Order: sequence, then structure tokens, then C-alpha cells
Amino acid sequence: MPAKRKKRKIKKTYSKNKTAKKQNLEWSILGLVFILLAIFAFVRFGILGKQIANLIRLFFGDSYLLAASLLALFGLVNLIYNQPVRLSIKRIIGLSLTFIGILLIQSNLYYEHELVNSNFLNSFWHAMTAEFARAGVTESVGGGLIGSLGYQIFYPLLGQIGIKVFAVLLIPIGILMFFDVKFRTIIEKFQSISQLFIQKNKTAGVKLKDKYSDVLEKRKQRQANADQDKNIFPDVADFDSDNNEEDTTEPASEDVPVESEADSEPVPEPQIQIAPQHEEPESKDLPKSHSFAQEDQKLVQELANVDHGELKTDTVVNKSYKKPPLNLLDPIKSTDQSTDRDLIKKNTQVLQSTFKSFGVKVIIKKAILGPTITRYEVQPAVGVKVSRIVNLADDLALALAAKDIRIEAPIPGKPFIGIEVPNQTTSVVSFKDVMEHQDAKAKKDPINVPLGKDVTGSTISANLAKMPHLLIAGSTGSGKSVAINTILASILMKSRPEDVKLVLIDPKMVELSVYNGVPHLLIPVVTDAKLASNALRKVVKEMERRYKLFAAGGVRNMGEYNQKVAENNQDKSKPAMKPLPYILVVVDELSDLMMVGGHDVEGAIVRLGQMARAAGIHMILATQRPSVDVITGLIKANVPSRISFAVSSGVDSRTILDQTGAEKLLGRGDMLYMPIGASKPERIQGAYIASDEVERVIDWVKKQQKVDYDETMIPKKGDNSSASSEGNDEPEDEFYNQAVDLARRQQTASVSMLQRRFRIGYNRAARIVDEMEAKGIVGPSEGSKPRQVLVPPVKNEGNGNNAND
Repeated sequence: MPAKRKKRKIKKTYSKNKTAKKQNLEWSILGLVFILLAIFAFVRFGILGKQIANLIRLFFGDSYLLAASLLALFGLVNLIYNQPVRLSIKRIIGLSLTFIGILLIQSNLYYEHELVNSNFLNSFWHAMTAEFARAGVTESVGGGLIGSLGYQIFYPLLGQIGIKVFAVLLIPIGILMFFDVKFRTIIEKFQSISQLFIQKNKTAGVKLKDKYSDVLEKRKQRQANADQDKNIFPDVADFDSDNNEEDTTEPASEDVPVESEADSEPVPEPQIQIAPQHEEPESKDLPKSHSFAQEDQKLVQELANVDHGELKTDTVVNKSYKKPPLNLLDPIKSTDQSTDRDLIKKNTQVLQSTFKSFGVKVIIKKAILGPTITRYEVQPAVGVKVSRIVNLADDLALALAAKDIRIEAPIPGKPFIGIEVPNQTTSVVSFKDVMEHQDAKAKKDPINVPLGKDVTGSTISANLAKMPHLLIAGSTGSGKSVAINTILASILMKSRPEDVKLVLIDPKMVELSVYNGVPHLLIPVVTDAKLASNALRKVVKEMERRYKLFAAGGVRNMGEYNQKVAENNQDKSKPAMKPLPYILVVVDELSDLMMVGGHDVEGAIVRLGQMARAAGIHMILATQRPSVDVITGLIKANVPSRISFAVSSGVDSRTILDQTGAEKLLGRGDMLYMPIGASKPERIQGAYIASDEVERVIDWVKKQQKVDYDETMIPKKGDNSSASSEGNDEPEDEFYNQAVDLARRQQTASVSMLQRRFRIGYNRAARIVDEMEAKGIVGPSEGSKPRQVLVPPVKNEGNGNNAND
């Protein structure tokens, strides 16, 4: 019987060992499987690896790498210890809470980016099935099924912000539960560490203080030894007197180290050197760097009596003047762009399939829904030329059934190509909105004006002082006049009348005449095209006058001059001086001015463009006819900043921006903004301001202060006599009147025609034609073509006296 029992025990232990080995083998195999799944998810080998990654993403979303790491860790434990990871219930709950918090945060970010406010599970499932279908791990899927389910449950209860707070709290709670640490323990640890840090700093401070005192003691000892060395060999006769003087010299020797301390420190040294200069009797004539010298001040005062007195609005500063508040502007309701939002995914698939059909491998990284257009950021594969994508513009527009698309290749600062597709619903950008969302620096700068918003919704501002001049061009109805109104309204709302002065030239007589009576105006709005050249000429004289002031004061620009004026006015013993305001010249229709007085207008604009920046004078030139005879080469060279609205052809776009692209714009404020120094223009949706808002702002500033025009700057019809007399210093050619008659009869003029008819040389004929152009009889040169005659023809032959009519 005992033998039988022994055999039964041996069989039982053998079966137990066999079962244990089998279980160990199972756990090892399971651990290997876990590790392999994690490796496949990490590296994404082929279609299988990507689908395994997507399978983990189905549950854990964008945190699939973290989940795969935990899976690999569990597999490693199973493989080493041949048993599963054993965690307490508390640790499992803590780990779960931490993971749920992370997944909720990722779901919140995902749905905010995708602008989804309901049906969260459907949206997630649609994105996940698309990933499974294309066997890729490219698009974000948020927090996976777990995160989306939690978001679906908690969103109606807590709302968007409440879910963020709830998820952020879950993470530290879960971590504390997993590590079984109390919050009180963490606070106590933090207090002890901070106390230890403070104690170390105190001991370090005491050591530093002791070292500093030791250095001072050594310095005093060296000084005392040096004083003793001087008297090593005293005279015998003076021995008693030296002994008597020891008591008086010792306190002095104790004061010496104090002086040496002051000399040794770097900061007080310049004060010690400068202080004697202020004590010298000749120091009254020295500080030219801080105020004007007497001779310069006399010159400045003489100039001020002649010229500065013209700017009457600067003499009296209205301290009670209040800038217009933002509540004068109307808020614009947000536009519902849900249709365009829904089209983004469809258009993404259409773009992907279109590129694939043409054999172009790309990845669409991002889609940004802007006010006017949606920009799809496309990353070409290695070896794909940018030109291949650019050449597909028409095919992409056909596939998307879009009006027109614009391709920005590449996007500045990004390794992507931007495909800009027009939205079906355009969102209006409110002028009040861009005024409120300017940055702090731009809000304080009186001539830093908001233009609108870019595709990302950021407010874009233009600093007129840095431009320093701006050219605005576009076809009729494209938003040019609204852009000028936003610039002027911004200046009226941000500046006082003594800070900025306006010179408005409006040959169309309807756009800018509403600003008459505004205290910021230097002269009334000029509506006569014939007087515009005189107005520009007076601005040129003002610029020259300012440069004389700068030369007298030894400064280089208006900012330095106004700083010296402020320093001078602080000293009440000196005559008060007046600061210079910015002057902004706005020309609403340049083509009309160029037709009436092209030579004079171009010359004045070129001079202002070349020199006016340092004098604080800036120009805004607007035209709806962007041709080369209006925007000449000289004007383009001296007006570096450009804004182009929608134009009819690529030729007009090249005239404005020196590159194509403006012909693809949609109108109604859609613009390309190219500031000075930029290599590529930036697409902006211009801010909209209604005429009622402009009138309210104008009425406000009119009530605050009455306008006081500068009479000497107002152009008059007799002012051009001086200019014409200057041009007539040299006697006219004897053939001049006959040449004018010939041009009026033939309605064409050229140098070769005058050479043949009057049998004169080329230089003489060219001078006659130039003189005719200067007086507005013929137009500018058009290459090899004859010049256009601008005066009406005559039916009967005259004796040439009508040439000057």
C-alpha cells in the first residue's frame, strides 16, 4: 500500500510540473507575440505593420506608441519571468485613469482641429476606416475609440472646457494612485527640498560675504604697508615731526582704501571721469550731443519762423482730445462655413487621386480653412519636381470644380507646397476685429495699420514707417477703396492731429472728399488733377525744409530730431521748438494724375520716394490701371511695398508685383501683400469697413477738434507759374512752334519725323520732343512707336502761335 501511494504522489508531481512547464511556455510565447506586435507598430513594416499600428490606434488613437511601449513591457516581463504582470487593483485603476485623461485630451484637440461639435464617434470612425482603407498611418485620429467614447459621454455633461479640466485632473490622480503616493507627502517633500535649497543659498551668501571682507582687509593691509614703505628712511631732523603727524595720517590711510574701492569698481568710473567736465566753466558750450549749439539753434529758429509756423495745428495741442473708441465700429457676425468644412475631406481625397492619376506622389499634410480660401499643404515625395505640381493647376481646378486655384510653391518657411482653393462661402473680416487683435506694439504705433487676416486667421499689419511707401493697384470693385478707407480710419483712431498729418489727393472727387474737415488734414482734399502736381511739389518743399532742420541740428531722421526737440523744450531758458509730425500723402487715382501732368507728377513722386522716409513723409499710391505708363519704372523702383488686388491678366500682376498670381485672386478684398524685403507676396483677406463706420469716425474727430489748414501748403492755380518759368530759362528752339503744329495736324510725333521735316540733327529733334512732353503736348515714349499727341488736332494751318494754348 505505501508503494502505491508513493507512485501516485510521483505521478501527481510529474503532472504538475508538466502543467507548469506548459503554462510557462504559453506565457513566453505570449510575451514574444506582445513584443513582436509592439515592434511592428513602432517600425510599421509594410502593410501588415501599418494595419497592426492602426489596430492599436483603433483603441488608443494617437497614443498608440505609448500603448505599444506598455505592450512590449508586459511582453518582456512574461518572457523573463514566465508569468503575467501582476498589479494591484489600485495600480490598475491609477494606470487606467492616467491613460483615459491622456486620451480625452487628444480627443479634445482632434475635435477642436476638425471643428466637430457632435457625432464624435461617427467622425472618429470615418477617419479610422479611411486609415484602414489606405493602409496608412498619416492622419490624426485623436484619442481612439476609448477617448471618443469618453468624449461622447462627458461633452454634454461638462462641455469643451470642462472636459479639458477633468482630463488634466485625471492624469495626476492616476499617477498618485499608481505609485501609491499621497498628495500630502509630495507637498512635504517639496517643502523640505525648498528649505534645503534656501539654507544652501544662505550658507553660500555667508561664505561669499566672508570672502569679500577678507579681500577688503587684505587691500587695506597692502595700502598701509605701502604708506610705511614711503617713510623707511626719514630725516633725523624731521623724526619728531613725522611722529607727530602719524596720528593725523593714519585716519587718512584708512580712507584711502575706500577711494581705491571706488576706483576698482567698473560702474562708478565713468561718473568720476564725467563729473569734472560738468564743473568746468566752459561746459555750457559742450553738450552738443544733447542739445543744439547756439549757432545751430539760431538757424533752426530762423527756419522755424519761416516754415514751422505754417503748421498751425502743431502750435496748439488740444489736451482734451480723445481718440475715437472701438464701439463706433460695427461688429460683423461670423459666417457659417460648415459647407466648406465638410468639403475639406472630400477635396483632400480628390487631390490625392488626381495627383496619383498623373503619377505624382505627394502627401497632403494639412488643410487650413481661411476666410476666403482653403489652403492644402502638400509635401511632394523625394524626386518629384515642384514644377510638375505647379503645371497641374488647371487639372486640379477641373477636378475640384473650383473657379480658379493658386499654387504657392513653396510656402515660405515650410517644406510644403500650398494649393489655395476658393471657399464656397467667403467669411467677411471685420475692421473692428483686426483693430482689437493687433499686437500691443502695433496698437501704440500711430502709423501701424491693420490690413486684414491671412489664411490662418492671424491679423496682418503694415508699418508705414518701415515700408516706407506703398503702391495699391487692382481692377474696379476689387476692394482698393475699402483698403484705403481702413488705412485712413486706423490712423484717425490711433493718432492725434499733432502726430500725423494727411495730404489726400482724389481726382475722382468721390472717394476721399468725405474726409474734408478732419483735424488731421494738412490741406483740404485735392480733387483737381491739375493742382495735384502743385500739391506734391509743396510736399517736396516741406521735405527739403525738414532736411535743412536736420542738418542744422546734426540729426539724420525725424525721430532723432523730435527727441532733441523734447530735450530742448525741457530747458525753459531756451526758446521752445515744435516737433515734426508724420505726413502721409494718399493718391487715390494715380492714372488720372499721370495723364494730366505726367512729367511733373512722376518727378515729385520719385523725389519723395527717394528721400522722404527719413523726413517722416510717406506715400500711398493707388490706381485701377496697372499699366507701365502709369506705374513707370522709376515709380516702381522707389515704391518698394506693394498690394495687389484682383487684376485681369498676368501682365498686370507682373507690373505690380513683378510676378504672376494676382490674376488668380477672387476680388472683394482678396489681396496679395508684398512688403519691402519680402521675396514672395502673402495672401490676405482685407478688412471691411462700411461707409457708415467711416462717417462715424470722421464725425467723432471733427467734434474733438476743428480743422486748421496750413494756408501756405494749399495748392493754387498760380503756383505752377514759377515751375514753368524755371523750365523756360533756356530759349525755345526756332522750330518748336512749327513742330507743335505738325504734331497736332498729324496726331503723331517722333524724333525721326522732325528730323526729316525740318532737316535737323537727332539731338536737336530729341530736345524738341522732350520739351513737348514736358509741356504735356505729347505722351511718354513707347519704345519704337510714335508718341501719342495729347492735345486736339487743328483743321486749318496756323502760324504756330497756338502752340502754347
